[in-house]
Amino acid sequence: MGTVSMETKKRMHPHKFTLWVAIGSLLMMFAGLTSAFIVKSNQVSWKPVALPNIFWVSTAVIVISSITIQLALRSFKQREMSKYRTLVATTLVLGIAFIILQWMGFNALWDQKITFKGAGAGQFLYVIFGLHALHVIGGIIALLVMFIKAFMGSTKTYSSVPIEVAATYWHFVDLLWIYLVVFFLIVGA
Repeated sequence: MGTVSMETKKRMHPHKFTLWVAIGSLLMMFAGLTSAFIVKSNQVSWKPVALPNIFWVSTAVIVISSITIQLALRSFKQREMSKYRTLVATTLVLGIAFIILQWMGFNALWDQKITFKGAGAGQFLYVIFGLHALHVIGGIIALLVMFIKAFMGSTKTYSSVPIEVAATYWHFVDLLWIYLVVFFLIVGA
């Protein structure tokens, strides 16, 4: 019986496995999009784009939110539920702030006459950053569910798997954003 118990502990939880498969797929999609950007940027009619400064603010916000969700996970594992609730709420607010800042960044690009029309980085910025924003919205929905459960639900079992999955996903969208910003600074300029 001890051997079976040790084997089940070594296995990855199905939700975590599914998340890692999804992350792998998303990495391939964004790698394809950034590769297409590199290919298109070598065209003669290509016009580079300078990122609005608001994207730096949104980068700081999402990095801070990654820290708060990690602290929330730690608080949950230590059964400090009051601290966990505060940190989940903080992460949720920071996630929403990130989306608002992204919207402001898109408006700044639009004001610079960077649209979908013409040859240039504009189309790629809107598509790639927009897809990232959609994935962040998915993370915000997960945070909202965690928030509701933290305040409304009674915790009888202290399984941290859902929070670990949400935190891993949130860290992924954070790292993906950092990659995209650095990519556009180096290649898109």
